[in-house]
Amino acid sequence: MNTAALSRDCVADYQRIGAALRFLQQHRRRPVPLAEVAAAVALSPFHFQRLFTRWTGISPKRFAQYLTLDDARALLRTDASLLEAACRLGLSGPNRLHDLFVTFEAVTPGEYKSGGAGIAIAVGEHDTPFGRCLLGLTPRGVCWLSFVDACGPAGPEADLRAAWPAATLRTDRAATAAVATRIFAPAGAGRDRAVRVLVRGTNFQVKVWEALLRIPPGGLATYRDVAAGIGRPTAARAVGNAVGRNPVAFVIPCHRVIRSLGILGNYGGGVERKQAMIAWEAARYADRDRSS
Repeated sequence: MNTAALSRDCVADYQRIGAALRFLQQHRRRPVPLAEVAAAVALSPFHFQRLFTRWTGISPKRFAQYLTLDDARALLRTDASLLEAACRLGLSGPNRLHDLFVTFEAVTPGEYKSGGAGIAIAVGEHDTPFGRCLLGLTPRGVCWLSFVDACGPAGPEADLRAAWPAATLRTDRAATAAVATRIFAPAGAGRDRAVRVLVRGTNFQVKVWEALLRIPPGGLATYRDVAAGIGRPTAARAVGNAVGRNPVAFVIPCHRVIRSLGILGNYGGGVERKQAMIAWEAARYADRDRSS
C-alpha cells in the first residue's frame, strides 16, 4: 500500500471506527447486532465488517468483547507477572507491537544536557487509524509521536520543540511518511524492518519507557506493576508521571498501563483512543494466542 493511499484510508477509517467505538461504549450493556453498528456509521454491514477487519484483523464482535472493565481486570491478572519476569530478564531483543519490531535507544548524557543540540529532526503530520499524528524522525530513529488533537494550545510542533529545545527541526513529510506507514499499516501487512526509537529523558523515565515495551501485546499492567518491574515498588506515582511524558505514543505503548482494578485512567491522547488501542490489541492477540 502506498503512503498516499494509506493516508486517505486512515482518516476515513478512524472516523468510522471511532464512531463505532463510541456507539459500542454507549450500548456496551447489551449485545449489539452488526447491522446496528454499521448503520450508526452509515455503512452496510458487509462494508463495515470488511473495513473494520481490514484495519484490525478482528471482527467488530471480538472488538466489542474487550470494551468492558471486567476484561481489563482479566488482562491485568494474566499479565502482571509476565511484566515482572520480562523486566527481570531485561530488554534483550526487539519487541513486537502489532507484528512490529521496535528497537530502543536513549540519548547520551551530553545530548540530554544540551537539549538535543546537533540532532536534526524531520517532522511530518500523517493520518492514522487512531487520528492524525505528528511524527518526529532523527537519523537514529523516531523521537516523537503525538496525536494532533491532543496537543497543547500552541500546536503539536510546539510540544516537540519543548521536548527537544536545541535540536534542529525541519518539515519533511516525505521522510516521515515511510515510517508512519510502517507503524500504522493495516493488520497483516508485512514489516521487514525494525522501527527504531530514540528518546530523550531522565534515567528514571528511560527505565519506565523500556518497561512499557516489555508489557505483552494484548496485555495490561498497572502503574504499581511497572514500578515493581523496574525495582522501585513505592514509585507508582513517579511512574505515572513518566508514562505521561512518553514521547513516542503507541510505539512505546503507554496505553497498556492502567490504574488498579481495571480502571483505564488518564491518557494524553484521550480515554476513547486509549480504549480503542487496548481493545484492538487484546482481541487480536487473544485470538492469535488461541490459534497458535
